[in-house]
Amino acid sequence: MATEALTLQGVDALYGDSHVLHGISFEVGAGRVLALLGRNGAGKTTCMSAIIGFLPPRKGAIRLFGEPIAGLAPEAIARKGVGFVPQGRRIFSTLTVRENLRVSERRSAASAWHLARVFELFPQLEARAEQAAGSLSGGEQQMLAIARALMGNPRVLLMDEPSEGLAPLVVAEVGRTIARLKAEGQSILLVEQNVRLALELADEVVILNTGRVAFTGSAGEARGNEALITQHLGVF
Repeated sequence: MATEALTLQGVDALYGDSHVLHGISFEVGAGRVLALLGRNGAGKTTCMSAIIGFLPPRKGAIRLFGEPIAGLAPEAIARKGVGFVPQGRRIFSTLTVRENLRVSERRSAASAWHLARVFELFPQLEARAEQAAGSLSGGEQQMLAIARALMGNPRVLLMDEPSEGLAPLVVAEVGRTIARLKAEGQSILLVEQNVRLALELADEVVILNTGRVAFTGSAGEARGNEALITQHLGVF
């Protein structure tokens, strides 16, 4: 089996005539967390869209544990084991918590995630299982978005800005959840504007700048290079 959970090699992506991604290459190791960082407009969400099939790459290869997935339909990519926690959560607000989870459930003989296990990870969701998802707090909705993705039993989990708009205490809870998933061997590609949080959680870091890879290295290297972070992200 490939030791790389997710591989992008020379990926170009365009919106019409607008060339957004230029030769993007990186690897998410199996059981590792890779933080994909960059300023607004750097190409992070476009990169996510290329992986999950919303914007098929014009050029290059994307592989899931060695299997090519570039150009497949989004539902086919999801069935192969790519889970997605979207920016802004996008839960089904009129459905209950339980219904949100059931609608995303993907069962197999090797299924690791099921309703009972998700409720063990997020006990506050179990307490609100019959409550309309739209009535949850912002933090609870984010936990539901993560739980919903896990119900698909992803081999690789993509998370787009999971701390966005949340209070500091809730951000810390999201961080603990990601750390626990990492400890359990979940492969994660994390897009996050909270640079400190991302560098705490990640094993490796890729920084994008104007649709190109500006840095690839360990989180430790990035943490130790304030000039790099300031140059490409504007914060530290």
